[in-house]
Amino acid sequence: MTMNYNTPREFGKYTMAEFQFESGATLENVTVEYVTFGTPKYNENHELINTIIYCHAYDTDYTGVRDIYNITNENDPLDENEYFFISINSLGFPDSCSPSSTGLKFKFPHYTLKDAVNFKRQFLKEKFGIEHIHGILGREMGGYEVFTWACEYPDEMDFILVAGSGFKTGGHKYVLAKTIDNIIESSDYYNENYSSSISETLISLNVLIYPYYKSKQQLEDMTNDEIDIYMEDFVENRLTFDVYDIKYRNDALMNYDVEDKLKKIKAKSLIFRSKQDLYFSIEHDLLPLKELIKDCEIVLYESDEQDFEYQNPAIVKNEIMLFLKDIAY
Repeated sequence: MTMNYNTPREFGKYTMAEFQFESGATLENVTVEYVTFGTPKYNENHELINTIIYCHAYDTDYTGVRDIYNITNENDPLDENEYFFISINSLGFPDSCSPSSTGLKFKFPHYTLKDAVNFKRQFLKEKFGIEHIHGILGREMGGYEVFTWACEYPDEMDFILVAGSGFKTGGHKYVLAKTIDNIIESSDYYNENYSSSISETLISLNVLIYPYYKSKQQLEDMTNDEIDIYMEDFVENRLTFDVYDIKYRNDALMNYDVEDKLKKIKAKSLIFRSKQDLYFSIEHDLLPLKELIKDCEIVLYESDEQDFEYQNPAIVKNEIMLFLKDIAY
């Protein structure tokens, strides 16, 4: 993927004096890692008016914003010369405030998707003075944050754009989350000292989730030997993930459900999904949004890449361009 670096990148860490969770628990000296790029624009009160927030996926961090670089070139839908982007490491992810980075491990406060949203909202207000966002983009778990944000704080954004995500954890998604939880709970998770069973646990977890990182057709086209080879590489590359971060992340996902709140969304919404998605259902996770969200457009596309992905939003570049055409900041 060609990277666009027309505007300066600012990589930084910010410390919030305190953050309070929905549960009432609080943490002090809370770290937030972020990156910005693009062209900030201000109104007469010197308030940022063209900010777009990127919410990253389950297995990445703020650098996941590179997924949209191929639609941020000049004259692209998200032209860097027109918008100012902020990508933030989510609550519970390394290098921001997480079980692993704080050293609290299983003593870290349990968090919800609303906590993850409030974490970013507090950071944006403290660091940039931002209380209203032009748009919020999210992919996979980042999409969960976007839906939650738009439901809980419907007046805080003009538009949302969500790729490959859902509005609740149910059906096979709940079974998968519950299985992940059972595997972790049956390991030496609560042991203060590192155990070899933790590595074995990570291997089992990654084998379990591997299929969901492939398209339906791609899996059908691969031989079992090929699946074994690619799965081994996948697992090996993820053995550095922290089991405590995964456990808390999975807990937040397992309890995620905003179906009854979607009617509160006021933002203009564009939701797109590949037909080859194995994890999210077109019937249950995508099509109902047309009725549940007042101003919602849905784009269902057939990926033309071997590795189907929302990683290449250029596939729906024209649709995004039309969607943003009449949304002024």
